[in-house]
Amino acid sequence: MKKLICLASLTLFMASPELNAQRTYSLDLDQPLPPVRRGHLDLGGESVTGERVSVNNQYIELNGEPWIPVVGEIHFARYPAEYWSEAIRKMKAGGINLIATYVFWNMHERVEGEFDWEGDRNLRRFLELCEANDVRAIVRMGPFCHGEVRNGGIPDWIYGRPVEIRSNDPGYLFYADRLYGQIAQQLDGLLFKDGGPVVGVQLENEYQHSAAPWEWTYPGAPREFTVADRDVDVTHYQITAGGPENKFADAGRDHMATLKKIARSHGIDVPIYTATGWGNAAIVEEGSIPVTAGYAYPFWAPPEPSDFYLFKDIRLNPDYPPISYDADLYPSIPAELGAGISLTYKRRTTVLPSSLAPLIVRTLGSGANGIGYYMYHGGSNPVIDGHFFNEQSGGLPRINYDYQAPIGEYGEMRLHHRELKLLHLLLDNWGDQLAPMPSILPETNADIEPSDVDTLRWAARTDGKSGFVFLHNFQDHVENHDLTGLRLELEGGDDEVISFPHEGTFTLSKDASGVLPFNLGLDELKLRTATVQPLTVLQNGDETHSVFMTVEGMQPELVFEGDQAVQTEHGSKARKRDGVTVVTGGDSEPFHFRSGKQHFLVIPRELALTLAHADESKLVFADADGFPAPEGLELRTVGKTSIRVQVYPTTAVSQLRSSRGTVEAQSAQKSGFAAWQVNFEAIEPPIKVRRIGERRLALSVSEEGLQTDDVWLRIPYVGDRVAAFIGGELVADHFYFGQPWDIGLRKFADRLSGEEMIFVFHPVHPDVTYLQDLPEAVQAELAERSKPLLRIENPTAQTEYRTRLTFSQ
Repeated sequence: MKKLICLASLTLFMASPELNAQRTYSLDLDQPLPPVRRGHLDLGGESVTGERVSVNNQYIELNGEPWIPVVGEIHFARYPAEYWSEAIRKMKAGGINLIATYVFWNMHERVEGEFDWEGDRNLRRFLELCEANDVRAIVRMGPFCHGEVRNGGIPDWIYGRPVEIRSNDPGYLFYADRLYGQIAQQLDGLLFKDGGPVVGVQLENEYQHSAAPWEWTYPGAPREFTVADRDVDVTHYQITAGGPENKFADAGRDHMATLKKIARSHGIDVPIYTATGWGNAAIVEEGSIPVTAGYAYPFWAPPEPSDFYLFKDIRLNPDYPPISYDADLYPSIPAELGAGISLTYKRRTTVLPSSLAPLIVRTLGSGANGIGYYMYHGGSNPVIDGHFFNEQSGGLPRINYDYQAPIGEYGEMRLHHRELKLLHLLLDNWGDQLAPMPSILPETNADIEPSDVDTLRWAARTDGKSGFVFLHNFQDHVENHDLTGLRLELEGGDDEVISFPHEGTFTLSKDASGVLPFNLGLDELKLRTATVQPLTVLQNGDETHSVFMTVEGMQPELVFEGDQAVQTEHGSKARKRDGVTVVTGGDSEPFHFRSGKQHFLVIPRELALTLAHADESKLVFADADGFPAPEGLELRTVGKTSIRVQVYPTTAVSQLRSSRGTVEAQSAQKSGFAAWQVNFEAIEPPIKVRRIGERRLALSVSEEGLQTDDVWLRIPYVGDRVAAFIGGELVADHFYFGQPWDIGLRKFADRLSGEEMIFVFHPVHPDVTYLQDLPEAVQAELAERSKPLLRIENPTAQTEYRTRLTFSQ
């Protein structure tokens, strides 16, 4: 076996009038593949429909094929039941193929022995809608959940019972057994074995690692946590690396095994059991997958560069060490990658949307064979019988659990929803090839510190011949810059050198990330290298369309092995040399070429971010949000009375119909695309806002009410927080963190027909603990005035327009 080579050779070359340093990074692909071990885990199962799930030490298999789950978290009890189906469809549109949801015990058994599974707490109905929308589910059953919920989900009344919670105390196990029995009734007939959507469950959460504060406390008193007395010394408030040795690890493993036995005794027999794997948390040894996490912008830690953007062997060296298990026995499945974060009274951390794609590229490139987002869809803490369920002692908002998630508290689909979708498309099409490929790390990675923004961060996953290069140019809490003069050289077992680009160097723009294929088989052609990221493959009759997108900073190039007959068009150029065919194009407009019945489309990243829908035959782009609907594609836009729709390829669609508005065929600005415009009649939002003194606003709705799908209210302000009331009852709240508050009003439509919504604002003080998290301009303004600041700008209301599109050939 060759020695692993990783050069950083500095040579000089002329590029425009300036001298730039070229840096070549090299990697030897001729590495032994780690063995795949099967049959050692008490996991897996078969459905009555004949489907099979199995788990080996490298990846999960679905019906005998490697499967990379893309997990998105939504809490059904934190979102109105009437919008569950829509929420599930929005998540599916983002590429989520497995939905995770918590069962918050204290919301269902508020009174001892009386369980409530109605309305927004109807777990069964939520899972039936997952099934109806063809999305699998994993149920996080507790008993302890955390999730920034009151007592971490433990009911108040259990505090006064003579039991040791989160232990094998018989009194506690009696309550846990009863809870699992109730959950089993909700899952009856919906488990994977019955042909249902529930493919897995999580047992407990962060056991012997973390806990939530009991709300049975007093101002100024030390926190008391929801944990057995035995485990107090090993318990953290939130996710933490390091910590003391766990003297009671055997008892922890025994408790987790006991919970699994209780679950199975109630018929909760699923192929996948998961348990928290980070920070010495206890798992069911060889009977659960230890899931991992990564939060680059936590509210519980100082704002400093994290190591979550450094490539490593993430399976054998998971994030948040130490771990309590033999990592070589399990696949790496992250369950809590921070797609957002909570705001707290003391911290107002902002998660940059641009941080998510690099985080996922790093995690996949490091060897993970699953991706899980916490949260993927935000929500609102319920108020039940006048009782708040937020974690008040932790300073969490009473209602708001938006979490800055890809889909927000009121259902808005944000930029990182669109960015992450592009990576999920790649996994959907090539995940079965990627999963068996281990990660190979260049030697330069070992010397990179989080603050180093000059060294390329990259890795490869390969079977020794083909594979993917993962690279990014992002680091949290530092200023990044473009990396120029880069070149990659991969050395194979037959002494071949695979180069990115074929000749010369490339640039990777600030904050950019990408996944580049090498020796990728595309029907009869072999794509030797590409400086573009694969998206999907379409099939139209006997013709295929392989679609790629640009990576910021890189000039698009596709290099095919051999002398290929390529027909270039729409901005593409081809040249043949050194036994390969090189096709190039610009990075600002799509370009297209073909070889026989194989078509190739490369689209700029900006166009890719408008991808509203992808299926087996077509791509639909729109300057609007899109998600599947019964018999069509639903599009939504806010404040715009028209939507431009483009479809590729033109052969896939001849006619477009819209359930609302009028449709006009448009001249396609891009060859190979068909285009239409959907026009709506403008509707003025029936909203009036008046000021009441210096700290209050009152919103009223005209007599005709909200006649549209939704009306969005934007409140720009600088202050500490704002709370919204209807009829004197708190219905929404917001902590200021530099962004305006956007509220979808449809949730409150019935109550607003006869009541005003009153907003109460509070000023921000110069000595607040979260000052470091606020925009620099606000910090400077507070420092200059040395007194509280409250500025309420004029709110604006915008109508949401929706339509359902159907396509025909």
